[in-house]
Amino acid sequence: MNDETKTPLTQPVDDDVRKLARHLSRSARFGALSVLRPEDGFPSVSRVLSATDFIGRPVLLISGLSLHSRALAADTRCSLLLGEPAKGDPLAHPRLSICANARLVEPQSNDRQELRTRFLARHPKAELYVDFPDFRFVVLEPVEASLNGGFARAYDLKADDLVDDRLAELEMAAIRAVDHMNTDHSDAVDRIASNNGEGQTGWRIATADRWGFEIARSDRLIRIEFRSDPAAGGGYRQAFVELVSS
Repeated sequence: MNDETKTPLTQPVDDDVRKLARHLSRSARFGALSVLRPEDGFPSVSRVLSATDFIGRPVLLISGLSLHSRALAADTRCSLLLGEPAKGDPLAHPRLSICANARLVEPQSNDRQELRTRFLARHPKAELYVDFPDFRFVVLEPVEASLNGGFARAYDLKADDLVDDRLAELEMAAIRAVDHMNTDHSDAVDRIASNNGEGQTGWRIATADRWGFEIARSDRLIRIEFRSDPAAGGGYRQAFVELVSS
């Protein structure tokens, strides 16, 4: 069989595929981080807690005593596998593998506090050790990604399919909107959760971005996408109101 008659192994990437990739990366609470051991170059995989920054880059919190910390100091190349299997065949559930370069966030960095706030909103128990001197935040700068959405649903993604920095200035508006919803409209947050099939109360918004947000309750984290773009005239207020009244 010549190259012209081969069946493509991956499918075209469209907005639905990007939405699934966002869901996998934004809703993940943990992942498998693969690094190269500095002493011999062998791959090594560790489970890590995961968050994302406003524009979609994965954010990790790692100890300087760990092997993956030493490995990333020697070689920033890594990959992160995200996707939590449910019932049945684990391979039938979507997963996302991101190839990236790791950037260590220094303690005095201007963006450390923002990353700390977003990370703890998803992992409140990490407050016990987040400020230990040997712990550092690491931002993964995606290079490319592979998305497997199930049987015959494989996609090759580029970095800009995962990271959207066109309207990074929306971040402060998102922070204000999340604080307002959690402080003054906790009943509306519960209503949004109910509209998405969750019967319990006591939900809060963890983190938000241009395309959606995550609600958290205990160890559960659920991704919800906006119906309208907060960058449009109605801003975050309209985007949240639409979800409350649905």
